[in-house]
Amino acid sequence: MNQKNKRISLNLIIRKSSIVCLTAYTAPIARLVDKFADIILVGDSVGPVLYGSKSTREVNLEMMIRHAKSVVENSENAFIVVDMPYGTYERSKHDALKNARRIISRTGAMGVKLEGGEKIHKTIKFLTENNIIVMGHLGMLPQSLKGRPKVFGRKEQERKKLLKDIVLLENAGVFSVVIECTLKSLVDEVVALSELPIIGIGASSRCKGQVVVTEDILGMTEFNPKFLKKYLKFAKVANKSIKQFTTDVKNKKYPKKNQCYS
Repeated sequence: MNQKNKRISLNLIIRKSSIVCLTAYTAPIARLVDKFADIILVGDSVGPVLYGSKSTREVNLEMMIRHAKSVVENSENAFIVVDMPYGTYERSKHDALKNARRIISRTGAMGVKLEGGEKIHKTIKFLTENNIIVMGHLGMLPQSLKGRPKVFGRKEQERKKLLKDIVLLENAGVFSVVIECTLKSLVDEVVALSELPIIGIGASSRCKGQVVVTEDILGMTEFNPKFLKKYLKFAKVANKSIKQFTTDVKNKKYPKKNQCYS
């Protein structure tokens, strides 16, 4: 099913006026969003969303490879980027390269995403110099969270950090940067400053692209941050369907004759 020659090219994505980025971790969601997304992100949010983990730090490399392989094999149009999980790139640039190559070779994905700026920009540069396509991630960093998430950019030191980090990542060779849960006025300043395609999540409408967790916008999770718009009340519809199935079973209305083999 995976036909890489049909996939949207990175050059075309960069030239687009609007970039649609959606997450996928499973075959059904991959097949669904592949019809619409320019980029499918196999995010480490797979931990909290599918496994009920308390944070993305509980995700490991094998888990990411397993889910990314499923997404690649069940899509044919979108550009696939995979999150490098916590602990796979921070220790050394050589570890990062080994693990990035492992992700790409075992899954068929096109690129990887790393969280952070100044601390890892040299590692990112090492990856891009070794032909690894990299997406950056700034602002609120889930892998670095201690306590509850907070909007990034309210402090002057955070503003200075983001403005410095975006330049460092651009010089390191990333093709795009996700900015998460960051003060809108600061994101607008970054968008005006950088030539990189900025993809927002809880950021600004001025970003060139937007990314969301697909299960969140479908109403499949209980995650309800300010930035999220739920386009479907999946839980309500699913609850009604399962309740009807339960009633049918109890009243011997399922299965009917035409649902049995004769």
